Amino acid sequence: MRSALRAVSGAALAAGLLVLGAGAANAQGAAAVESNSVAFGLLGPVGLIAVALGIVGMGLGVLRQRRKARAEAQAQAATGMAEAVLADEPPSRAPLAG
Repeated sequence: MRSALRAVSGAALAAGLLVLGAGAANAQGAAAVESNSVAFGLLGPVGLIAVALGIVGMGLGVLRQRRKARAEAQAQAATGMAEAVLADEPPSRAPLAG
């Protein structure tokens, strides 16, 4: 759950930086582009939403891969334990110190 919160907060930070960067770029180029009164700058609202969704999707993909790897590791550990039990190997006994 913590990694999900980190991914979401990272996506929010990246989206915020994108918005600030687009705003700064728009402020510098505002004098040069005055012909179109409906211009939204570099990305526009649809572009910003698409970028934000992409960042969130990448974060969720990373979480999915981590969960998948963890499940595979647990399955391999369980398989190894089951093979040891099925082999009926007596436990090795170390000599008692004393």
